[in-house]
Amino acid sequence: MNPNTNDVVLETKHLVKRFGGITATNDVSLTLRRGARHALIGPNGAGKTTLINQLTGVSAPTEGQVLLGGRDITGLAPHKRVALGLARTFQINQLFGELTPMQSLALAVSSRRDAARRWWQPMGSDTTITEEVETLLTQFRLEAHADRRTRELPYGKRRLLEIGLAVALKPSVLLLDEPAAGVPASERQDILDTVAALPEDVSVVLIEHDMDLVFSFAKSMTVLVNGTVLTEGTPEQIAADPRVKAVYLGEQTHG
Repeated sequence: MNPNTNDVVLETKHLVKRFGGITATNDVSLTLRRGARHALIGPNGAGKTTLINQLTGVSAPTEGQVLLGGRDITGLAPHKRVALGLARTFQINQLFGELTPMQSLALAVSSRRDAARRWWQPMGSDTTITEEVETLLTQFRLEAHADRRTRELPYGKRRLLEIGLAVALKPSVLLLDEPAAGVPASERQDILDTVAALPEDVSVVLIEHDMDLVFSFAKSMTVLVNGTVLTEGTPEQIAADPRVKAVYLGEQTHG
């Protein structure tokens, strides 16, 4: 791993989150470097989503810091973190059912380019936005569904659209919260292939229970148990760790 601190894009320092007498995250320190493919795993109730909520500003930490590109963002609102390059997807997709994928992506691209203020202009009048939307539709396997209402899409396509909307914001850090959750087996390969093909300059943190997706994607992993970091390492190291097997993976192994 490159020790150059200029490569650090996201960092947490001693994050603690308490809900009454319950400690959901306990002294969690993580370092994410440029281009990372990092998985955050652990049993249900380990504190994974609580940690992501602290990274994105949905939930303020009780103690500790969150830094993005070396800047302390601990007190920033979620939308300001997005503007600085931190995007996420959700366990349950957050989409506008009546819009088409083309319209949704156009809004995301326009918002990033600050073209949303020119709302009175017909969609498609800005060729640079149109070209970028077409590229995203192809990248996320949505060309054949571009003009269907989102609520009519197969569930796997909705998950792909949500990832596409996050990528349309051109984040430096992308947090994927269980992108394969609820996706039928017949559509899961599209998720795996699309996540694997995400832009190399985007640093990705993946939360996922699908171990096939985790181990095919991640180059590094953190295991959370009871809100505490149990261990970190490569997928090979994690798969071979007897503590991880005991609390989470069982005896299954992955190459």
